[in-house]
Amino acid sequence: MEIYLDANATTPVLAQARAAALATMADDYGNPSSIHSTGLKARALMDAVRGRARRVLGAPTGQLLFVSGATEGIQTAVLSALGALRERCAAPGAPQLLLYGATEHKAVPEALKHWNALLGLGLQVVAIPVGLDGRHDLGWLRDHAPRAGLVCTMAANNETGVISDLDGIAAALEGSQALWMVDSVQALGKLPLHLVQRRIDYAPFSGHKLYAPKGIGMLYVREGAPFTPLLAGGGQEGAQRSGTENMSGIAALGAVLSALQSGQGFKNHATLADYRARLVDALQDAFPGLVFNAPPALCLPTTLNFSVPGLSSKLLLDLFDAADVRVSGGSACSAAQAKPSYVLEAMGLPAWQTASAVRLSFGPAADADFIDEACARIRACGETLRDCCLGSTPGRALPAEGVTRFVVDAACCYLVADEASRRCVVIDPLPELTERLVQQIRCQGHTLAAVLDTHSHGDHASSAPELRATAHDLLEGGGAMALDPLGWPRGTEHISLGALSLTRLALPGHTEDSTAYLLRDAQGLRMAFVGDTVMPGALGRSDFAQSAPLAFGPSLRRLEEAVGPHGLLAPGHDYEKRVATTLSAECAVQPLLSRVLRGAMEAGAFAAAKSALEQDLGLTEYQTLACGARVATAVEAVPHELEPAALHDLLQGPGGLVLVDVREPYEQRLSTTPDLGPNVRYQAVPMSRLLNALPNWLALPAETPVLFFCRSGNRSAQAAQALRRLGHAQAWSLAGGLALWPKTLPGMLDIDLAI
Repeated sequence: MEIYLDANATTPVLAQARAAALATMADDYGNPSSIHSTGLKARALMDAVRGRARRVLGAPTGQLLFVSGATEGIQTAVLSALGALRERCAAPGAPQLLLYGATEHKAVPEALKHWNALLGLGLQVVAIPVGLDGRHDLGWLRDHAPRAGLVCTMAANNETGVISDLDGIAAALEGSQALWMVDSVQALGKLPLHLVQRRIDYAPFSGHKLYAPKGIGMLYVREGAPFTPLLAGGGQEGAQRSGTENMSGIAALGAVLSALQSGQGFKNHATLADYRARLVDALQDAFPGLVFNAPPALCLPTTLNFSVPGLSSKLLLDLFDAADVRVSGGSACSAAQAKPSYVLEAMGLPAWQTASAVRLSFGPAADADFIDEACARIRACGETLRDCCLGSTPGRALPAEGVTRFVVDAACCYLVADEASRRCVVIDPLPELTERLVQQIRCQGHTLAAVLDTHSHGDHASSAPELRATAHDLLEGGGAMALDPLGWPRGTEHISLGALSLTRLALPGHTEDSTAYLLRDAQGLRMAFVGDTVMPGALGRSDFAQSAPLAFGPSLRRLEEAVGPHGLLAPGHDYEKRVATTLSAECAVQPLLSRVLRGAMEAGAFAAAKSALEQDLGLTEYQTLACGARVATAVEAVPHELEPAALHDLLQGPGGLVLVDVREPYEQRLSTTPDLGPNVRYQAVPMSRLLNALPNWLALPAETPVLFFCRSGNRSAQAAQALRRLGHAQAWSLAGGLALWPKTLPGMLDIDLAI
């Protein structure tokens, strides 16, 4: 059973609404502009829904138009207001400002900028500041209102649920000639709007945010407010909105409004507030230390926005999704962009909160059983995190063995642990990970044998001292050992981690002190942590003050002698998202590297050619210093996604199938795995621990397929591309991930792919 807690993004269609839409498509399908009986029936239905909407909204006067949704309503309102302002621009005392709430949905400022430019008004588009509580600064608005031509605010915010002080805004606008638009999308069914009683000029609504289908909405226009049709044509909607009306959508919306008017299935404010309180209790039980990003007393009773210290929103979304609980990181319209919430930034919240926020929202038709199940799953999510050493209170820690990789803006940090000896080492620590690393090491009961850097840094100080200070009670010998500048214990040839051992190899070039750490077990070399000396698609830049460019070429040859052409290299940065590389793989795409390792280029010529590549290196997509000049690779174009029909053929092939779940342990524990039959070898290898398994997959027969899967297909695609790049051509990713995979595959019996 799916627990859908993303109602501010969209809602399922109410059963009555589905029935009304289907009946309209099957029986009452007439065009309301037609004058025969079928058309008249359609017209009567449309008029009845409009009348019902007027009663629900408290709008007996003014225009109420059916539109495709809130975006069209906003565009129409802005065009109408700005069209009227254009006629006033030349007059003395003409408006100079277009104001919008700083936390407004992006549809509003984008519409303002678009029509302001298109109409050539040249007005200044300015955001109304908000406070920590998310509400508008009414004093600021009062000061600027006399120069404003249009003011746009929300009834309630879609990300935080904060309810605007509409009466306070109306008071601030007294005496101003500014028109006022109120985005009322999140208010419908949750708040009384009193449209006529307030001086609201325009109010757009969207049906799919309240159990109606997508593609239907409404726009209220106050009587006497300027109006310019966005769509001209056949003259529908009294020539105010041309285009044949969406009758099935109107009928469905009418059914929702009818249920809302009668109270059928919709809960009152007190009940919704009780539901929210129960969810708050569950969240605080699951995530001690959780912070709510807006004061609940000022918010819709159906919306919670929170952050958990030390946990990213990406981690939390993956966690909830594995438990079949659907939440979001903010507005659905910008969720795919993976940026901090501009709404929370506008409120002045700390960066960690804006970057890790999660929104939980439910609809006003939710029932008690739904909320009970949601609370149970939220608590299960918290327990799972604690078992994986990610909660603020310890749980039953899962064993940690081998290498765990952490990535922050393409920078890589590694935790190398041995469960038997309960010892570990951190390589290339990152300041963003200090608390998380200490928490994990403490939870596992490990001793921190060393904190190592692979090189000194040209643009920042190492975070190793901070990590040692925070984990002082976990350090071997209480941190009393003498260390070299990179953290290696002085007088020590190797660091023992039970069955594992680390040695070091000097590789001057990127910096004078660049060092590789070689990880060995009883079978020999497992991998080398090479920092920025060699990265997928790049060599570390050598134009820092502390670089040694003439030593770079000889260092690369020394590295090849130590690890060979196929030894696994764990880089300090992974801009290409390839997890690891080898010298052989890099020689195929980096001509300079190939030439220097073949002995076709001397150290001086190599340094000069490399210097030319590094001229005018810009910042990365993360706005950080680029640590190497990246080169294009031809491997990226090779198809790696496997469609359902192809899976059938793969299962019938002679090589057998290795099926690999690359989701993290906290996801794996909350869900079941695909069952593709007894002949499939299943492995759970989280993306963060993929390095440990790469050598085993590379040793498989060439014809053995390895199929990776995750929730959405993104991480599995990275895993498949990484393995292919290293030489195993039969590496595949489950197309679309488990989210899109069918339960029944063509040409096969039913296969359980439920999570």
